[in-house]
Amino acid sequence: MKVALRRILAETACLEVPVETLSDTDNLYAAGLSSLGTFRVMLAVEDALGIEIPGELITFDLFRSIDSLASALAPLVRDDWAAHRPCATARRQP
Repeated sequence: MKVALRRILAETACLEVPVETLSDTDNLYAAGLSSLGTFRVMLAVEDALGIEIPGELITFDLFRSIDSLASALAPLVRDDWAAHRPCATARRQP
């Protein structure tokens, strides 16, 4: 997921430094993430991962770093996948 987040940040965030120079824990706001950039990242993440970020998660801290994004979004991606996968235990009819 972090690879996808880095791609999204590079394409949408308009940071002051190249994304590849940032560690997973670097502060994205210190790297130039603005409120508009945050909004663009949020929309791109939802589109790319096929999720909707719940309003209660949309905070300053969510977008603080690549790690904070990945940690908060991982359960949403897993839950969305689990909700849409076929039942693995269904029996086949002979």
